[in-house]
Amino acid sequence: MVENKTAFVFSGQGAQFPGMGKDLWEEYACVKELFEKASDLCSRDMKALLFEGSAEDLKDTQNTQTAVSLVNLSVRRALMEEGIGSVSCAGFSLGEFSAMADAGILTEDAVFSLVAKRGEIMASTGEQVIKEYGSVGMGAVMGLDFETVSSVLAQKNIPHVYAANNNSPVQVVISGTSEGITQAQDALKEAGAKRVIALKVSGPFHTPLLSGGKEELAAFLDTLSFADPVKDFYSNVTGALVSTGQEAKDLSIQQMVSPVQWLVIEKNMSASGIGRVAENGPGTVLTGLWKKSGMEQPVTACGTLEAVKALAGA
Repeated sequence: MVENKTAFVFSGQGAQFPGMGKDLWEEYACVKELFEKASDLCSRDMKALLFEGSAEDLKDTQNTQTAVSLVNLSVRRALMEEGIGSVSCAGFSLGEFSAMADAGILTEDAVFSLVAKRGEIMASTGEQVIKEYGSVGMGAVMGLDFETVSSVLAQKNIPHVYAANNNSPVQVVISGTSEGITQAQDALKEAGAKRVIALKVSGPFHTPLLSGGKEELAAFLDTLSFADPVKDFYSNVTGALVSTGQEAKDLSIQQMVSPVQWLVIEKNMSASGIGRVAENGPGTVLTGLWKKSGMEQPVTACGTLEAVKALAGA
């Protein structure tokens, strides 16, 4: 295991907060340039959204996807400016598309165009689901593993709720209708869950409930160029390495309706010979999951200027 073999992991939706990325924007010309690029491609003032927008503004999935991706890629640019690159990468849910830029699969321009369109599709599809089934949401199940949660949901035949994120050996996120999640809580607690915590999200992400958006997403992906990865890149859908651009493209369609196999990614990444992990993006969610999952490598959340400088000086 070599100390300077760094893996980059990229934050997902839910990590956002008002003012994120401001210190990086103030410090690095390359980050200012990225903000301008994102504003042009997304047809909105991203600096105003991130630095002046409210938490409610940032929670809207159409805003969240572009805003988090911008901070993810800003951190990456800042780290690279400080001489820190990666040998492998992965991104959590939305963050997977930022990782595709790091892996050379997509350009930064393509990432912004893609996440803006994906945000629109997920918002409109989510609205259709709400019309059909009522309110929707996600909940973090504490104290059970992914296989147990999946088994309980299947055995109890609880409708319209799914195991959506395999986060750690003791944390799984379920997703679906609010009614389904409520029904699932008692069954999961009987199976040993300590608690189920409601998450502040606006859709039933990573479930078949969003299947209505797959065709539109696939059509948009056909307008983008997916190159073969230039470094190890791990898929949310399989947890395994992706070998071609075509495979990355195909998995991008499945990713919207499939569980995020983050724990599998962590295990595969940890076993690959990396020396350390840097979380690119706002917050510390992935840093916390890496530690809770018992991986041996040190991990650093690099969403602030202070953290970037500290890693560069390590």
